[in-house]
This record gives sequence, structure tokens and C-alpha cells, in this order.
Amino acid sequence: MPASLRPWVRLTASGRLQVHRSMNAPKHTHRISPNAVSLAGEFAALSRLTLWGYDANMTLGRTKNVDILISNPRTNQLYQLEVKTKLERRKRPPVSKVFGRYLSDWIMNAKHESIARPELWYCFVTIGLETKILRYFIVPSTVVAQYVRAEHRLWLAITPRGKDTPIRLFRIGFQEEQYSIPTPTAEQYEDNWAFKQ
Repeated sequence: MPASLRPWVRLTASGRLQVHRSMNAPKHTHRISPNAVSLAGEFAALSRLTLWGYDANMTLGRTKNVDILISNPRTNQLYQLEVKTKLERRKRPPVSKVFGRYLSDWIMNAKHESIARPELWYCFVTIGLETKILRYFIVPSTVVAQYVRAEHRLWLAITPRGKDTPIRLFRIGFQEEQYSIPTPTAEQYEDNWAFKQ
């Protein structure tokens, strides 16, 4: 590949990974597969964990329960990390009539309402389609389960004619916003590599 078309990567002052394309590089004209987006998020999270000094290993296979197994060599604490990645196409935060203004959302499942273990965490990743900036939100599974359960109950209460499906959404909101249900915020969980509750 000619040097003028090669992307380059750098770590910004805030510790985010930023990918740049050359001005001459062609824009994406093809659809990026969901599997490629998921893998990109998992590898990106794995690299960040390594930079933070953790021993982290990706699990392989389609029947896995978690994406990354983590060990903190300083404390011998073990974690399991499930990575959810979204290719963010929006240029500004979305606003929902029911849930208000939020940073981003990820598709979940009804089973996530009951999966809450102290060692299990979720890493929600956004990849900016235009900016190529990755953002990470590391959230305890108990917080995710509580939000997904409350979010679905509120949605059913407000839309009584809505069909009950196993699809759920997890959202990251903003600290300055007022929400109908307790909503995890970017200020609480962005770059939470210390796994603070």
C-alpha cells in the first residue's frame, strides 16, 4: 500500500486511541460488518487494558460467555469483561422523547436484566465513523442489569401497545441531564480502567 494511503495511529493527550486516514485515502464505500466492529472493539479494549498494566486475554469462539479475562498483577484481582461496540454515525448526542438526551446506546438482550456478578464488567465502546476516535465506558454488571431492567419497564409503561421483545438498550447519559430512571453517565464510567464501582 502506498504511504499516502496508509492510516496512522496515535495516543492523544487524554489517552484515547485516534486513527487518521491520509487525505488521499478513499472514504469507506462499503458496509463494515457487525463482526468486524465487534472485533475492533474487543482488540481496542484489550490494548487499553494492557497499557493500564493488566494481564488480559481474549477468549475465542462463538459460545463464550465473556470476551476478555483480566488479572490485576498488583492486587491479584480477577475480572471478566464483556465488550459491546457501536460504530457511531451520529455527529451529536441523540434525544429520546422517553429517555432524554444521551451519549450513545448499545443493543442488549432480556438475559442482561439478570446477569449481575461482582467480577463481571461491561466495556461499552464507541467508534466514531468520521472522527475515528474510540471512547470506552467500563460499567459494573449490576449497574447494567438494573438499567436494562428499569429501561424496559419504563418503555412498556409508556408504550402499552408496544410489542414486548427480548431486545433491550443500554444508554450512557450525561451528568447534567435529568432522567426518569437512574442512568449511568459518561462522567462516571468513561475510561474507568480502575474498575471503580
